[in-house]
Amino acid sequence: MSIRVRYFAALAERVGRRHEEIETVAATAGALVDELRARGEPWASAFDTRTHIAINQHVAGASDAISDGDEVAFFPPVTGG
Repeated sequence: MSIRVRYFAALAERVGRRHEEIETVAATAGALVDELRARGEPWASAFDTRTHIAINQHVAGASDAISDGDEVAFFPPVTGG
């Protein structure tokens, strides 16, 4: 299936792009993260357990399903004060 992946803030800086269209066999957001990590660096170290996920602009978790045509966005943990 074909999906659009978007990277925000520090994640975009680490992987060197803000978005990409990819073909994937991943059925869940977590499986997609595993696929991206399998590319090697910089993806392998860009994601951690604190990475936030959105599917079609809705907050999602690693076990949430992804479908053909979806947009999956990844955000680094946020800090503030």
